[in-house]
Parts: sequence; structure tokens; C-alpha cells
Amino acid sequence: MSVEKRVIKKYPNRRLYDTATSSYITLGDVKQLVLDQVDLQVVDAKTQEDITRSVLLQIILEEENGGAPMFSYEVLTQFIRFYGQAMQGMMGPFLEKNLQMFEQLQQKIREQARALYGDNAMFNTNLWSEFMKFQGPAMQNMMSNYLEQSTGMYLEMQNRMQEQAKQMFSGFGFPPYDDKDKP
Repeated sequence: MSVEKRVIKKYPNRRLYDTATSSYITLGDVKQLVLDQVDLQVVDAKTQEDITRSVLLQIILEEENGGAPMFSYEVLTQFIRFYGQAMQGMMGPFLEKNLQMFEQLQQKIREQARALYGDNAMFNTNLWSEFMKFQGPAMQNMMSNYLEQSTGMYLEMQNRMQEQAKQMFSGFGFPPYDDKDKP
């Protein structure tokens, strides 16, 4: 059983129309639907083309321009450099998996805070602000360690794939590859 996506139509005048509520909405409303975990799809009203990704990227761009950006210059330039590379197809799933793991970590921390302090949201917000002020470096260190481990696993997977490719293509009579043949 699949859940139907909420369809948002984008008209040539750049207005967004929510077919579920039969009303025009803003990009901020689409952002709120995403935050509310509503599964949605944005289609061009004229061509019926799925433009969900471009609308979501537009929301991210507005968020990046609106305050404390999440993506540094270095991160953005690295994203651009991955396009066209052999491993481009693996980058999306790699990032997606890491974000899922980060979300799980966040959820566990929320659950622990709820167990300790109850559902007092204001207290939790203030508490987390203070916690992050003092524990931010420790959290960053923990994330750095995780990313180093993740990188190690990724490189190990890449090495295994290379070895499998060598074994698979060894029966085709290609001349053997030797490191000293490198220019």
C-alpha cells in the first residue's frame, strides 16, 4: 500500500497551488510541509514535469541566504567538483545514509532529554543552547571521529570494488596493469 504524495502545482507566474487544500501557498508553506514530514511532489502545471527537487533546492537556497548558512564555501565547491566524477552516483546515497544516521543520533539525544526533563519545550531549548555552548567541541570531535570511520569504510569498499573489477576483467586478455607503467 503506497501513500499518495501531496501534489503542489507550480504555475508559469511562479505561484504554487496546493491541490489538497485547493489554495495558493508560498515557498514557506512548502517548507512547513517538509518540516511536518508531508510527502509531497511539485509539478509544473503546464508540462506536468516533476520539479520537486528544484523547488526543494530553492528552499535550501533561501535558508542559506537567510541567516547562519549550513554549507561552507568548501562544502559547496566540493559538491560542484563531484559532478561528472566516476563516483558521482555514490555521493547521493552516501550523504543520504550519513544524514539518516545523524537524524537517528539527534532523535536519541531528544529522547534522553525528554526522559530527564520531560516535555517542557522551553526548558529543553534553553538547555540545549547551553549544552551546545559548552559541549559543541566534544560533539564536533565525536562527529569527526564518525566521519573518519565512515571514510575508512568507504575507502575499503572502493578497494574491494577495484579488486572485484580486476578479477572480473582478468579473463578478457587485457594486458596486466602495473604501477610502474604510470606516467
